Amino acid sequence: MISAFTGQQIRDAEQPLLDSGGGAVLMQRAAYGLAQAVAGEVKARRRLAGSSVTVLAGKGNNGGDGLFAAAMLARRGMRTTAVLAAAETHPEALAAFVAAGGRVAHLSAGNVEELAVLSAGDDVIIDALLGTGARGGLKGAAAEFVACLQELRPRCVIACDLPSGVDASTGEVHWPVLDAHVTVTFGGIKAGLMTDPGEGCSGRIHVVPIGIEDFLQHPELRRLIASDLRAILPSPVRRAHKYSRGVLGVVAGSSRFAGAAVLSVHAAAVAGAGMVRYVGPETAARQVLARTPEALWEAESPGRVQAWLLGPGVDGDEQLTRVRTAFESALSADLPVVLDAGALSLLPERCPPHWILTPHAGELATLLDSLPSTGEVAVTRDDVESRPLHFVRQAAEQTGATVLLKGATTLVASPSGAVFSQSEGTPWMATAGSGDVLAGILGALLAQCSESIRDDDGAFATLGLDPADRWAAVAAAAASVHGRAGTSASAEVSGGPITASAIMAAVPRVIGSLSAE
Repeated sequence: MISAFTGQQIRDAEQPLLDSGGGAVLMQRAAYGLAQAVAGEVKARRRLAGSSVTVLAGKGNNGGDGLFAAAMLARRGMRTTAVLAAAETHPEALAAFVAAGGRVAHLSAGNVEELAVLSAGDDVIIDALLGTGARGGLKGAAAEFVACLQELRPRCVIACDLPSGVDASTGEVHWPVLDAHVTVTFGGIKAGLMTDPGEGCSGRIHVVPIGIEDFLQHPELRRLIASDLRAILPSPVRRAHKYSRGVLGVVAGSSRFAGAAVLSVHAAAVAGAGMVRYVGPETAARQVLARTPEALWEAESPGRVQAWLLGPGVDGDEQLTRVRTAFESALSADLPVVLDAGALSLLPERCPPHWILTPHAGELATLLDSLPSTGEVAVTRDDVESRPLHFVRQAAEQTGATVLLKGATTLVASPSGAVFSQSEGTPWMATAGSGDVLAGILGALLAQCSESIRDDDGAFATLGLDPADRWAAVAAAAASVHGRAGTSASAEVSGGPITASAIMAAVPRVIGSLSAE
């Protein structure tokens, strides 16, 4: 499991070493790791000796890390230039850089474009302008310089600790930001690198240990990896039967939106549910059964289920009534529920944590606006997309439910405060029906895990997950399977476009490969 921390948590972890006079050691470790990462990127394309690097250096320790790293690279034969964005910079680091033969240019309002053009032609640019302690973004000539560089699209940008302008703790972005191909981060991953929009600016993440790792506890964000999924994903035992494999009830689709029912039911079936009971109108049921003959159609209340999926494509009074009936059934039987699309407008005043809401940014904005405690200022889709970590947490706190916010980086917030972040998908997954497939996968996993999730000695306990955080972990696992399936489906067509049906077809392959690893 990957853990990410706030900027304050990183600074607190550094404090014991700083108090004992180890600040210089921390900086040298960071600089060495950064230099090694830059050298590795360059050597993947050409010889290190004779290649060129420009370091964009601010006035703080982040600039010092970058200058010390550039000095090390100069001693290995690279042509090095430092663009100093402030009147003051780290004195020891600048002295080491000059002593190693580095050239220095001072940024001003009059040379922004000239320096941007020169820097963009180098083999590597190191962004060391702002670090974890920065508040807000770049200003003045530095902001104009970075905006020019971004337009020129340098061949390789490596961010020192995090891209300048990205909030280390929240992932909020203060434009302009120079998109990094690689971010070399020190001690531990910053939470802002694992949530959008910050993650979208950060490229690949490379972590450099600097000796503070044992002081980092209680991560702000967590991300499941393949070994975690292998532990969490249900696997039938030898004497399993369809009822022990999990029965999912689905209220989805309508005469108008039958496709949502077709996709969510079939996705649940291929994600491992032992049985899927579909509740809906006959017009939709005919299409559901044509695609998934294994499903059962129930015109009204179904038989026994272990979890519910409610809302995809729901339209009209008849289906909305069925959703309300399922609400009552789930509450009385204490069953886990996935609430998507049309069901999000029907929430009770307070939801249990094993009810999982699956909005996209627009739906979350609408949901928050409908809650009495949100305040007088309307929440917009742009607000949610700019501050997804803040708003997904707010939704979980105010509704009592676990909230899965769909996006390029999907965030899952538990009312306990835990947040998971998954980002395995491809932009080709932004296609109609993709969310219905995710809802089906999640419903299937809830049905299969509804009992094992409470075990004191099962897979969730082995991973160190507190009982209050486990529903969010299941939702994160579903998001990961969904993303991996989309990426796998796109790879089947040489990285090209895919449909929701293609994502769904890849789900069994993804689950099988994770189980076999």
